[in-house]
Amino acid sequence: AELRVLRGNPAGLVPKVAAELNASHIFWNRRYGAAECALDADIKSTLKDRGVSAQSFNGALLREPWEVKSLAGQPMKVFTPFWRAARAMGPFAPPLPAPLVLAAFSWPAKTGTSIDDLGLRPTKPDWATGIRAHWQPGEAGALATLEAFFEDGFKGYADDRNLPGKRSTSRLSPYLAFGEISPRQIAAAASMAVETRQTDAGEQDLAKLMSEVGWREFAYQLLFHNPDLASQNFQRKFDAFPWRHDPERLKAWQMGQTGYPIVDAGMRELWHTGWMHNRVRMVTASFLIKHLLIDWREGERWFWDTLVDADPANNAASWQWVAGSGADAAPYYRIFNPMLQGTKFDTNGDYVRRWIPELARLSNEHIHAPWLVPKHVLERSGVTLGKTYPRPIVDHDTARARALAALKAISPEAVGGNDG
Repeated sequence: AELRVLRGNPAGLVPKVAAELNASHIFWNRRYGAAECALDADIKSTLKDRGVSAQSFNGALLREPWEVKSLAGQPMKVFTPFWRAARAMGPFAPPLPAPLVLAAFSWPAKTGTSIDDLGLRPTKPDWATGIRAHWQPGEAGALATLEAFFEDGFKGYADDRNLPGKRSTSRLSPYLAFGEISPRQIAAAASMAVETRQTDAGEQDLAKLMSEVGWREFAYQLLFHNPDLASQNFQRKFDAFPWRHDPERLKAWQMGQTGYPIVDAGMRELWHTGWMHNRVRMVTASFLIKHLLIDWREGERWFWDTLVDADPANNAASWQWVAGSGADAAPYYRIFNPMLQGTKFDTNGDYVRRWIPELARLSNEHIHAPWLVPKHVLERSGVTLGKTYPRPIVDHDTARARALAALKAISPEAVGGNDG
């Protein structure tokens, strides 16, 4: 019954439960998407009409999306000055201590729905086996992940976070997305760890970690002021971009069957664990958008469906950043070269070997471009292109030239190109 009320009249469920509990005050953490803001406002209005006090609080961000402004008083469109301004506003508020005592209340009989009743866990088929093996949901899992990061990944984070074969990222993003840890907790704990030398991480590592938290803050400012961030180009000139409708190649990308090892490793990691290394996210996104000329919104939707850390602000802002259509975007003509990215950031091939075991016997020299390997070397390594591992679904040089030509169709002033 409660679920039917929620679907048919979302603002009606909370007042209904409040009345059953005889509640006089309702509190919750604020949300920032347009639909959530509208729902929260409706709930507050309904509760107020019924004589119930309702308050929402900032539990998800360091700064509210409307607090950081340009000198002209406008929302900011470039990350670096945004983050500089956010820090210049003074120290970030520390996390509040948990209540010493929290009085329980008696839930009326036959009221509410248990979590088990919702049937949220997959059973037939149980597609979450790999995800379950890599994540411990809840606050305890968040705090354990934070502690493990301080022990194993924080030292050298500024540089090592780009190496997908090394456990050098915090892996806190799923817990942030679900509110199981707050950016205040991360900022305070990281600063304390560096100041008291609980970790060998230095100020450079701390600054880089905080800038990653800052990008999330920037993304939420973008979402709050641009509610259609996941569906509309921030830079409207991209509305005329000649995207290609190519379901076959989209499927190959989704399943990690593009023939480009660093791309396929990332997509397989995502499918298996619900997560992907940040550096590889940029490479896989660039490949979809610029090598295949497939609309960034297709990628945004796929990540939204498969990421355990899918976040309405971060996901959309980051896809538009790679596409070149967003705020503070990487220029469209910056096209990630999958072979160079693999060689530079997965030099020993550890990441590719983990997720593409059929290439495991190739040497470090060959593993990032198996189609260039002599046939006798492939045979000796147990690789048959087109059979045990796919041939590239698109030629890199051809795709790069096609992408730059497509850009010039909407931006005649665009010149050159960065094959990085």
